Amino acid sequence: MAKLFGKEMTRREIMRRVGDISQIARITDYRFQSGRAEGMRGYEVVTGSGLAFTVLPSRCMDIAFASYKNTPIAHISKVGLSAPSFFEEEENGFLRNFTCGLLTTCGLTYMGAAGTDQGEKLGLHGRIANIPAANCSAVTEWAGDDLMFTIRGQMRESRVFGENMVLNREITTKMGSNEIHIRDTIVNEGFEETPLMLLYHCNFGYPLIDENTRLFIGSDRAKARDDRAQEDIDSWNSFHEPERGFAEQVYYLDPATDGEGYSEAVLENPDLAGGGMRLRLRFRRDTLPYCIEWKQLGEGDYVVGIEPGTWLPEGRAKARERNELKLLDPGEEYSTELSIIVEDNTKNR
Repeated sequence: MAKLFGKEMTRREIMRRVGDISQIARITDYRFQSGRAEGMRGYEVVTGSGLAFTVLPSRCMDIAFASYKNTPIAHISKVGLSAPSFFEEEENGFLRNFTCGLLTTCGLTYMGAAGTDQGEKLGLHGRIANIPAANCSAVTEWAGDDLMFTIRGQMRESRVFGENMVLNREITTKMGSNEIHIRDTIVNEGFEETPLMLLYHCNFGYPLIDENTRLFIGSDRAKARDDRAQEDIDSWNSFHEPERGFAEQVYYLDPATDGEGYSEAVLENPDLAGGGMRLRLRFRRDTLPYCIEWKQLGEGDYVVGIEPGTWLPEGRAKARERNELKLLDPGEEYSTELSIIVEDNTKNR
């Protein structure tokens, strides 16, 4: 049963009031027609609760635009939406095609800092975000009184004489919902043991991020990545107005874990939506044991990233050096879950 416009309604009660359900909630399939995004596909999802977001089959089924009750929640970088053909792999070339958006996937066989691992030069954050999806589908169907939205796609990171890793992604929500659920299954379809490195680069921007926004993780455990982050370790979970020349700060977080094995990072802005807005990023800690905060409060680069992952964003060579590099055997699967939930009127709860 969906809660629409403050009222719980059955399927019959809803359909008595509309001709086509797209009046309230829908998935729209379209293509971008200009600029660096020309030719890319998009799925725009409108749930009817005020939640709307755009999935990009042309780029790993990642999520670009996102808003709740017309309030933007995702950061879109100065790159904007950009097709995979603009990807530059070497060193930090990834940044020239980094849209940010609500979700950018980093991996699959390497992520984090650029470097060299066993003689192979690896760029920043991997290739997978710039691999288009195959076997795409967007399905809208009733399940009793719930109208379900399911988007699926498959991305393959492969090369001759090398890896053959497949990411199967399913994104689900339903009419009246304020939650996006992402379930990924990575399969090693090759015949050799292959590294697995995966980071969910979730990027939040203005007006969700502003001077009075706070980050909560259910604990006070935050570790600075370097001396730059250590400068403001006491304010790792608070933010300020854009600052000219701001240099990024990265913190390694240790969120509390509940009895079901889930952790949450929560961003809360008391000034939004008339009564405050809260965004909850929820993930399984057994398959995503690390959580990183990327704090970038520069002019024009005003973004906070919350990044659950299989390891730290320090590059594959360091993971191997520390004997902490995750390897998938031939035929082995690895599954993860991530949910993004938006709530408003939080002051009155």
